Amino acid sequence: MPAFTFEALDAQGQTRKGLLEADSAKAARSLLRAQALVPLQVEPVVTGAEGGAAPGLWRRLFTRPVLGATGLAVWTRQLAGLVTSGLPLERALAALADEADEPRQRELVAALRAEVNAGVPFARALAQHPREFSAVYCAVVGAGEHSGHLGEVLERLADDLEARQALQAKLVGAALYPAIVTLVAIVIVLFLVGYVVPQVAGVFAGTKRALPLLTVLMLGLSEFLRSYGWLLLAALVVIAACARWALRFEHFRLQFDAAWLRLPVLGRLARGYNAARFAGTLAMLAGAGVPILKALQAAAETLHNRSLRADALDALVLVREGAPLAAALAQKKRFPGLLAMFARLGEQTGQLPLMLQRAANQLGAEVQRRALALATVLEPLLIVAMGLIVMLIVLAVLQPIIELNQLVK
Repeated sequence: MPAFTFEALDAQGQTRKGLLEADSAKAARSLLRAQALVPLQVEPVVTGAEGGAAPGLWRRLFTRPVLGATGLAVWTRQLAGLVTSGLPLERALAALADEADEPRQRELVAALRAEVNAGVPFARALAQHPREFSAVYCAVVGAGEHSGHLGEVLERLADDLEARQALQAKLVGAALYPAIVTLVAIVIVLFLVGYVVPQVAGVFAGTKRALPLLTVLMLGLSEFLRSYGWLLLAALVVIAACARWALRFEHFRLQFDAAWLRLPVLGRLARGYNAARFAGTLAMLAGAGVPILKALQAAAETLHNRSLRADALDALVLVREGAPLAAALAQKKRFPGLLAMFARLGEQTGQLPLMLQRAANQLGAEVQRRALALATVLEPLLIVAMGLIVMLIVLAVLQPIIELNQLVK
């Protein structure tokens, strides 16, 4: 039964808004009048497939997702709890719609409930909202529906979303302090070089004495920044825009991602993070009963690094030709060897999802450890570097004062 959003007046003249289900907009108005409400506006809840290309593009560019990463994990956990407790899916969605705080979330859940009531499989209803629910999410839900264990699959899906969020939060937290220190250092140095150094050094311009070399260099740098600073900033913006445009081309993106993986420290972090995400997604899909070829395809699509994604798709071809998963992954040297080792153990013991999940946990823990270690090393290095730069600027200012003082004596 379709869902409608309404705005109506009650007997006290207060405006009421909400959702209701009816066969048509006319029937929805009749239901409102039966509740002693005066309907002002009744509109159908538009699903993702009905929004059209232009409205969809507008929403992607200028509106944020309804759920978001954290909200999706919480919503999945709530739905899993309701379904696992024995509540039918339609009633579970109705309960979540009633409990939703935001109108957009209430409309989204109401649209899903309307599709389910119309006989559409839940996974297909989710797929009509690709901005909220990824292809992997829909595939896992579809596998849960086919197996008859939707509640357990949703619990596993919520665990995976929460683990991924926790890893991303720790990585962002590890990089946040060095980023803030670097930004503050750049602002302070630009202020000292662009304003303080010329003001102080200008005092000694009338002494007709040669300024120290360090002061002359700082004055030259200051003059360059004041004269060409905006031009330099514009050039950096243009270079960044051109680089982002070039990354849209598949060949250039493959070369860039491959070069990124070869970096000494950041490359190893990228390999570990992508491998952990790949293993976790593959474990979740295989555990939900998704065929291994389809699971490999979906897991490969979650990889941000195009070079590793190409390796995963090559491994998919090898598995389709009859090669074991571990052997196929072992041939791709850019994947950590730990992943192939756990895949081999899983194939030998018949517990592939469990072993892949252990590989994902271990790779994620290793990435977290390396990121925290890198942040711990960067923090004092950045502080020391900032101190050295400020010391050079202070020396450039103090040297003329010291020489003038010695001349006076």
